[in-house]
Amino acid sequence: MDLTLDSLPEGGAGIVSRVRWGGELRARLMDLGFTPGARVECLFSAPSGDPRAYLIRGSVIALRSSDAGGIQLN
Repeated sequence: MDLTLDSLPEGGAGIVSRVRWGGELRARLMDLGFTPGARVECLFSAPSGDPRAYLIRGSVIALRSSDAGGIQLN
């Protein structure tokens, strides 16, 4: 089963295995630290559930579920 960042529960953590997106979105996510081997933790969600805040490489990044769904975890 493929675990993606958008399915990570609040308080859960995982290791980035790959970014499935291409082009500018892939480049931006990689610049933000979503690179293979990086540990990422889901901190909390907005009251509506989207976006969600993730801790990665010492920074807190908010991502929409539609974008987080392209990041695979181990």
